[in-house]
Amino acid sequence: MTLLLTDIGELTTNTDNLGTLTNAALVIDGTRIAWVGPTSAAPAADTAVSLGGRAALPGWVDSHTHLAFAGDRTEEFAARMAGAAYRAGGIATTVSATRSASDAQLSDVIARHVAEAVSQGTTYIETKTGYGLDVPNELRSAQLAGSHVDEVTFLGAHLVPAGWDADSYVDLVCGEMLDAVAPHVRWIDVFCETGAFDASQSRAVLAAGAARGLGLRVHGNQLDYGPGVRLAVEMGAASVDHCTYLTKSDVDDLSSSETVATLLPACDLSTRQPLPDAQALLNAGATVALASNCNPGSSYTTSMAFCVATAVLQMRMSVQEAVRAATWGGARALRRENEIGIIKPGARADVHVLDAPSITHLAYRPGVPLTHSVYRAGKLAA
Repeated sequence: MTLLLTDIGELTTNTDNLGTLTNAALVIDGTRIAWVGPTSAAPAADTAVSLGGRAALPGWVDSHTHLAFAGDRTEEFAARMAGAAYRAGGIATTVSATRSASDAQLSDVIARHVAEAVSQGTTYIETKTGYGLDVPNELRSAQLAGSHVDEVTFLGAHLVPAGWDADSYVDLVCGEMLDAVAPHVRWIDVFCETGAFDASQSRAVLAAGAARGLGLRVHGNQLDYGPGVRLAVEMGAASVDHCTYLTKSDVDDLSSSETVATLLPACDLSTRQPLPDAQALLNAGATVALASNCNPGSSYTTSMAFCVATAVLQMRMSVQEAVRAATWGGARALRRENEIGIIKPGARADVHVLDAPSITHLAYRPGVPLTHSVYRAGKLAA
């Protein structure tokens, strides 16, 4: 069955040859886009839906989330808003709750947040383990996440759990834990940060993952200037995430590499950190992605539209730059840029229709729910 979406007022394709089209149409054939062009030239299809002048764009690609968790950290958030500093050690609270939760409870949390994200236009989701921090709980987190999201990342090196010294725990992550989890994930990640893992420990984790054929990701430069960006670029990581504190050397390294700088503005607001200098990265030629970092401690949101509005209103990105970062940029961070985050023949049919005439309304009307409908792999999802 083919589906024609027609009378699209503004169509953002993220392609060089198509760009942004007005009075556009596209045809979905199964899970893929079969045709894109002007409404006046649209071919016949089994079914046609007029979008009545609404804007359409690729679905959001949320390339950084932490959905396999249990428990609540409202009190920590309230304390932070009252002036307490954010520290990585708060993760331990979620680890305890996650270990105590049943498989059914964890699965429900993941499914609920995925549904919430999809209803707001997110069509492709990565999520991480990292709230188990022992072999059985990291394994079940990966397995449960894999039944709900598109990509899973192993983040056993999220924090050193109580009762361990850092080097011994890294040995566990690189050995028995990795052996158990690797068949169920595509990526490995490490929190290279003060209070978590230093450069040497982080390098060991990434090297072990690479040896098992996993792609590399890094949490880095969130709480202060540090080695995360440099290590990510050195080891050819697909993405280094946070990038809140960057030196000129860090920006230069990113701009001359294939490593994507994934910015997490909702997290910076929630932790009262400074927002990253997105324009310095863009001006240098680095690839920038935006992601939600949905997690219970430092960024409890599934709204990519909120991240886009924040990037435009407070990080001085243009609407076009922010939307591209939240779609194609996220796809590039997952090395899927020819398949998702883009509207062209052959790409996955992930389409986000706005109840607005242009993408500018995403920042022009911040906080307003503008999602009209969502097609995920060709199916009407919301």
